[in-house]
Amino acid sequence: MKPFERVLVANRGEIAVRVCRGLRELGITSVVVYSDADADSVHRNAGDIAVPLGGATATESYLSIEKILEAAKRSGAEAIHPGYGFLSENAAFVDAVEAAGLTFIGPDGKAMRTLGSKQAARVVAEEAGVPVVPGVEDAASDEELLEHARRIGFPVLVKASAGGGGKGMRLVDEESEFIEALNASRREAEAAFGDGKMLCEKRIFPARHIEIQVLADNHGDAVSLHERECSVQRRHQKVLEEAPSPVVSEELRARMGEAAVRLVKHVGYRNAGTVEFLVDDDGEFYFLEVNTRLQVEHPVTECITGLDLVHLQVAIAGGAKLADLLDGRDISPRGHAIEARIYAEVPEQGYLPAAGKLVHVHEPEGPGVRVDSGVVSGTEVTVHYDPMLAKLIVFAPDRESACRRMVTALEDSQYLGIPTNVDFLRRVVEDPKFIEGDLRTDFLDLAPELARGPEDETPDLAYVAAAIARTLDPAGGVATAAGGDGSGPRPSVFQSLTGLRVWGGAS
Repeated sequence: MKPFERVLVANRGEIAVRVCRGLRELGITSVVVYSDADADSVHRNAGDIAVPLGGATATESYLSIEKILEAAKRSGAEAIHPGYGFLSENAAFVDAVEAAGLTFIGPDGKAMRTLGSKQAARVVAEEAGVPVVPGVEDAASDEELLEHARRIGFPVLVKASAGGGGKGMRLVDEESEFIEALNASRREAEAAFGDGKMLCEKRIFPARHIEIQVLADNHGDAVSLHERECSVQRRHQKVLEEAPSPVVSEELRARMGEAAVRLVKHVGYRNAGTVEFLVDDDGEFYFLEVNTRLQVEHPVTECITGLDLVHLQVAIAGGAKLADLLDGRDISPRGHAIEARIYAEVPEQGYLPAAGKLVHVHEPEGPGVRVDSGVVSGTEVTVHYDPMLAKLIVFAPDRESACRRMVTALEDSQYLGIPTNVDFLRRVVEDPKFIEGDLRTDFLDLAPELARGPEDETPDLAYVAAAIARTLDPAGGVATAAGGDGSGPRPSVFQSLTGLRVWGGAS
């Protein structure tokens, strides 16, 4: 189905590349936009048409509704795909897109406003009969909110109503800390979202973070595409995701899926979305929020269902019915998929963000390995945007095999020139508790050594120096050709690096 001739992708990096690929498979012309800082980026060359936005910061470029709409007009785009982040959950942007006579590939502004507010989302979840975390979503004053916290019982979470990604959220263990934490969260929320409304919830702990991928069409139908396990987090930001969850039974999967579908139907939602839950040790689940967009971790759902979510998003936006799109196919989960988010950062130094030029990139390949990447050798990683470089996804018949495949793929990943978290990700996947599926939201807090790494580990820079020396001196033992007979080209430094078992992140 080809409902549009030309679609603008209002994003950058790996998600822009991934959406462009999906559009190309549908025979749709893709339009990409880019800032001055992204003039030489991978995503600029991923589309059929590239339109400059100017500016370097997100505010000057990818967050400018006016510039995005002007780019759509100049390029003749009929629809806009927002990806994730930036304007993807901005209801005012959706309204402006539709006012300009264009199609927004996502939910409408009304549903986005309802579900984008944690307060409003709690209300509609309760109306739809979906279990919610005990708490209060509205209070006349800070003192009233404190009184509610006393009734709920400490520890509690204070959260920004308009928040996401852990911004504007604080854990409060004792009553004496409440007002200070509330004020700090409010300041952060106002800076991040321009909205200081706060809510207070009981802390469900220990718990897993389980989310349900949903699709809904414009005709009142909706379907669950099952759960994703997202419990490995740092400061409420996901690090590793997998599907299916190692602990979700068929019965729990059905109950959570039914609840998620009931909620999106209740608000008249359309297109792709994710309903997030906390699940306690007794198997009880509680509604957290709805992400009204395509998720970073959507590839693991694609792996276990065999569906292309971007294709389905585009078709739904064009008016297609879910019943026709799925055509009775079996979408039961099969196999196991894991995704690792590869960042330019230094976990060993408090996850310090990194910037600079990637002098060499080698990404893994092979059966059951997928890389959604936004970088190549020579890419300049700037301070202006999120430092995620790529997503590494593996798929295997079972979880044990998927874990082994992920370790091997991480060993084969090279992002040289700036530090990355590749070594850290490998340590997490090799951790016995991860292998056992013994996960909860404080998994990384309980194992700080995973971020620090072994104290006696040889620095990557030493491996780089050794590899360079060996490459420049073939007599030192490095073969000079693929066949080892000297008749072919000499191996690169980085081929030597692979042999020396270097895991990304050398600076």
